[in-house]
Amino acid sequence: MDSYNTPISDMYFALTSLANIDEFSSNSQNSDVSSENIKLLLEEAGKFAKEKLDNINSKGDHDGIKLENGLVRMPAYFVSAYKSFIESGWFSVVGDKKYGGQDFPWSVLVLINEIWESANMSFAVNNMLTQGAIELIQEHGSQLQKDRNLPKLISGEWSGTMNLTEPHAGSDLSDIKTKAIKENGSYLLKGTKIYITHGDQDMTENIIHMVLAKLPDAPPGNRGISLFLVPKYYKDKKGNKIKNDIKVVSVEHKLGHNASPTCVLSFGENNNCRGELIGDPHLGLKAMFTMMNNARLNVGVQGIAIAERAYQKALSFSKERKQGFSLDTENKEIVKIIDHPDVKRMLMEMKSQIEAMRGLAVITGETIDYSKKFSNTEEGKNYLNLSSLLTPIVKAWCTDQAVQITSLGIQVHGGMGFIEDTGAAQYFRDSRILPIYEGTNGIQALDLLKRKLSLENGKTFKKLLEKIRKDSDLCKNNPLDDIVEMGLILNSSIDSLEIAAKWLVEELNKNPKNAAAGATPFLNMFGWILGGWVMCKSSLNAASDETNNLSDQFYKDKIKTSLFFCTTYLPSASSLLSTVKNSYKTINTII
Repeated sequence: MDSYNTPISDMYFALTSLANIDEFSSNSQNSDVSSENIKLLLEEAGKFAKEKLDNINSKGDHDGIKLENGLVRMPAYFVSAYKSFIESGWFSVVGDKKYGGQDFPWSVLVLINEIWESANMSFAVNNMLTQGAIELIQEHGSQLQKDRNLPKLISGEWSGTMNLTEPHAGSDLSDIKTKAIKENGSYLLKGTKIYITHGDQDMTENIIHMVLAKLPDAPPGNRGISLFLVPKYYKDKKGNKIKNDIKVVSVEHKLGHNASPTCVLSFGENNNCRGELIGDPHLGLKAMFTMMNNARLNVGVQGIAIAERAYQKALSFSKERKQGFSLDTENKEIVKIIDHPDVKRMLMEMKSQIEAMRGLAVITGETIDYSKKFSNTEEGKNYLNLSSLLTPIVKAWCTDQAVQITSLGIQVHGGMGFIEDTGAAQYFRDSRILPIYEGTNGIQALDLLKRKLSLENGKTFKKLLEKIRKDSDLCKNNPLDDIVEMGLILNSSIDSLEIAAKWLVEELNKNPKNAAAGATPFLNMFGWILGGWVMCKSSLNAASDETNNLSDQFYKDKIKTSLFFCTTYLPSASSLLSTVKNSYKTINTII
């Protein structure tokens, strides 16, 4: 059985050539995040993931979790791995230093999180949600809430969850029914939440639930939603540990992600579920978006991670499996399937997309880092807007491609891939939730159309196009023919993207449904073109005269992989212009 190996070289390249971690380290006066230190950190994370997480992934998928007497029981080896995880300090890479965190930049965190998610997504999603809870409390919690919760969350002793969805409401949060009534300085909550990832487990001492609910005087719709911190356990005035009135009604039986407990939680069945208001009344959705945006970026990273794991398994299998003969007439022996051109094509599809997605996630992480570093400046605002524009694309495009890439992984295995014993099917099953949770990809497309394209009256979008055009021009003037070809194709695709965006914005004002019909094709188009931009930037850096990198095989391969991506996917991306503009003409035939 093959095991996970962290793609250190490509991660380091993304962090130093697409982002510039050393420049950020200097600007933030934080030498801990120099490229040399981060490379060592990624290597250590990779060792832990390989030795402690990857080896229990398949077993966890098979064994799953159990609900016993109202409590979720994780596999014993997950509990053991979690203990090692927090003892090794891996939780503390996030969070303010005064609460025990190391406050690593997001350009680094997306890579560390990718490592955990590649090795064991069911395990790592607990860490992902806790990171979001930490960021939410840091930004919106009271000083007492920070002092009480952040040290425990940052250490990993406690975990965090996000409670939005209800049985009748789905993605429409305006109609939630969960109520909160003020009593003696705290709040009593009553309601039911569904699809709560890691809503209960026995790996942590406590679970901090972030719960959306409505106060009695709440105005209708989204304007009436408040946010509450609801612990699994709390202490009474005498310091006694009290189990809160939260019941695990059931756990879901799913297509994949089997060792991640997805719970139905009932709050206040005995009218004694106690919580604390976070932030101001009726402004809970705004506060929750801190956690939701964190999760949306991280779900995109999950897509990259599961695709990488599927690729590694397919590549390993292709180098071992022998079948068929070479098209070279001089070779009469049965060959390894990696010798077949179509298998190489599938592997290159997987590899090139993963590298493009990883680069885009790191670039997005860097925009978040600079938006926080310069938060009170015009420059910081520009970075914040750019990160807001990119986040729905990272979430949706990367997860859609993850489903396709993990499916290709099965295809490389042939009939063996359809058999659970080989392990390829698990990655496909696990990937399928990613386009659905944390806002379905259709919702991400509408968000891009209705809110993100109009940031700064469209200036953020235009500024991004200027960045892409600048790099396409550099490619067109490069001495290497392969890079010139990439630049020409990228430039043409930018023209198509600009036309599509202009049509959508105009149509949104006249016929919103017509524009909405083209939103998802537009997001996909945008994703492919951003991927092409990433690959062009990669090639420019790989071929740089300053570093003379072409003597290294890694950099030669980087250019060839980029060429494959650009020549394969950018023409298809440009062709989506027709889909964007014409989808509305026929979809009404579906009744």
